[in-house]
Amino acid sequence: MLFFFIMSSFPFFLLLSKSLPLQPLPPWAGEVRLLSVLFCQELLSSLLHLFDKCKPISARKFGALSSVTTPPRKICGQRVENAEEMSVLDLPELALECILGKLSPAGLSNMAAVCSSLRERCRSDHLWEKHMKEKWERVIGDAARRDWKLYLASREDSSAGITSSNSSKKWVSVLSRVWHISWLKSRIDGGSKTKNPLPDDSIMSWYQSLERGKFWFPAQVYNREHGHVGFMLSCYDAAVRYDCQTDTFHARYPPHGRRTTVMEEGVQWDRLRAPPVDTPAHDLHISDCLNDLRPGDHIEIQWRRSKEFPYGWWYGVVGHLEPCDGNEHFCRCHLSDTVVLEFNQYTPGSRWRRASINPKDHREGGNETDGFFGGIRKLKSKDEISKWRRLWPADALE
Repeated sequence: MLFFFIMSSFPFFLLLSKSLPLQPLPPWAGEVRLLSVLFCQELLSSLLHLFDKCKPISARKFGALSSVTTPPRKICGQRVENAEEMSVLDLPELALECILGKLSPAGLSNMAAVCSSLRERCRSDHLWEKHMKEKWERVIGDAARRDWKLYLASREDSSAGITSSNSSKKWVSVLSRVWHISWLKSRIDGGSKTKNPLPDDSIMSWYQSLERGKFWFPAQVYNREHGHVGFMLSCYDAAVRYDCQTDTFHARYPPHGRRTTVMEEGVQWDRLRAPPVDTPAHDLHISDCLNDLRPGDHIEIQWRRSKEFPYGWWYGVVGHLEPCDGNEHFCRCHLSDTVVLEFNQYTPGSRWRRASINPKDHREGGNETDGFFGGIRKLKSKDEISKWRRLWPADALE
């Protein structure tokens, strides 16, 4: 019966495997030829399975007899019968959660590749929130989160135009009514899936995109361009990405004036921070602390070389007016309409050493010679102040 079926199907397979030279084949012929090859593979697989079942009866009896006469194993003096291997999924729920919570990011990623059940567990946001906070919180801000959402949306839009062909699925549905092909549909459906799936909106996906350097995110860089003297004690906006090989970052500064995009490699962790305010680099920051400034307060102020340049944040302190001797008991500087800002990283007498602003009518001030001042942030965190102190130059700037 089986031999008759094979011989009767041979001309059909031969027709599909050969192209007729005199008449071109219709467009669907290539798909039918592919299905015939797959059907042959399925048929051979079924024959091998059938031959495996058709072993001599004596051989099967011998195998069953050997399994019966084999004595049970002994472990530590005890007889073990019908022992079953224990899986990690057999653990109690709380125990399994504790184990997964102790794993490193690499361990969670490896565990997620074991099976579908562990994949769903290991991708849970509550397991990755701790790792995200420990490694990335100091450099990730609200702007980076918004850019991540836009990045996901752009990837989804770009993949929307890539659709699999429906004709192959139609052929499968037709052929499935004639004979059973166990894996044909899964082969065709699986062929349309990309090897590198798109990132999803999970903390694990975001962590891995950051770790592998696939995602450029907005941050601010202290002392840009390897601590160039012209940017000492400043912090500028940049797009950065992580380099896991060197445990540093690549920074990309936006073009300004006649300068093109500037790239910097090897940016250390201690030179990065998340943007403290949600103000674009070319916009004036609206200050809300001008009436609270007192001599000795630590501040950051926007400054740029010209109108074409983006703002950078520069560190300084609030100073005393000229007539004031600095005695806190007699100081009335905070009652004046003028606030003096001092940048003590510069030598006394330098034109960059002092600047004055009007807190009641604060707007961008300055000129093309000395640059332009913008908004002001009052530093209230000891960590921010100590950060600037650690970046203090060894020698005074001119």
